[in-house]
Amino acid sequence: MPGILVIAHAPLASALVSASRHVYSRDPCVASRRLIALDVAPDADVGAATVQARARLAEADRGDGVLVLTDLLGATPGNVAASLVEPGRVAVVSGASMPMLLRALCYSTSDLEDVVEKALQGAVQGAQRVAAPGPGSEGGEGEPA
Repeated sequence: MPGILVIAHAPLASALVSASRHVYSRDPCVASRRLIALDVAPDADVGAATVQARARLAEADRGDGVLVLTDLLGATPGNVAASLVEPGRVAVVSGASMPMLLRALCYSTSDLEDVVEKALQGAVQGAQRVAAPGPGSEGGEGEPA
């Protein structure tokens, strides 16, 4: 069961982790999973953020690897996350979103590479254009375009 570490601009990492715990509040698999957030402040020192990230990575790792989700490559959180990559042990995926995180959490018994692939699928499938409701509809029932 790989751990998950979310590294993002503050307060996005904590918000994603909190929201995912809300969605899966009754799922014991998610409750037992190592799911850690690291919010990176706008004025964060890269060196200090990297030290924090390595400590959080150690918290998240139970020996089955860690999926690190980050919001934006090229920005401080993404650069910190990229410095953690260890093939076979630590995988980093950018573009962190709720669909990505929820999909990764659904596959708690999979190995790290499978969790990475499921997270990527969640991101792709979770991004959809929503059509306007049809005539006479009370809203919220539009089909994806």
